[in-house]
Amino acid sequence: MEDRSPVSLIRIARENGAEESAEPLNLGERVRELRKSRGWTLEQAARHAGLARSTLSKIENEQMSPTYEALKKLAEGLQISVPQLFTPPQRDQISGRMAVTRTGLGTHHATTTYEHELLADALSKKRMLPYRARVRARSMDEFDGWVRHDGEEFLYVLTGVVRLFTEFYEPIEMRRGDSAYYDATMGHNVVSVSDEDATILWITSLG
Repeated sequence: MEDRSPVSLIRIARENGAEESAEPLNLGERVRELRKSRGWTLEQAARHAGLARSTLSKIENEQMSPTYEALKKLAEGLQISVPQLFTPPQRDQISGRMAVTRTGLGTHHATTTYEHELLADALSKKRMLPYRARVRARSMDEFDGWVRHDGEEFLYVLTGVVRLFTEFYEPIEMRRGDSAYYDATMGHNVVSVSDEDATILWITSLG
């Protein structure tokens, strides 16, 4: 049977989320992005930098290679350092990615202890792994030791009552609306203690 334990699901998500190789930086595009992120027109940005509008337009359109003095003026006008002009945008760039998972339409993977429903599974290179789990286990004896993996984890109880077992703490009983955030390298397991199988939301960091 294919291994679909929480650890293997996280490993698969990490493998699918491998970093892409960096692309060469286009200075003109970088300058344009920095200007537009400030809501400036060419005229406004040129005025802040003390450059001619035509000069700035040529830089943005890769029609000229700016001198170091022009780069210094650009950086000062944009209120950044010269090296930042050559640093690819990361957190300051909006990706606009979004995925909607309708109720019950996630990707399902069942084990003897949990029934997982992966959410936002269509998105690759995620920083988080969100999934809903139906907790079938009723005893720690049903697990083959502790579950542990890299990263941090957030658990939120949706229905029923669970008991969260962790390697370094006493077991904690949690009811609907309760949540826990913990170091996932610490051994942890969850069991249902209500009559019906409990359901929980898990969000695991992937890097």
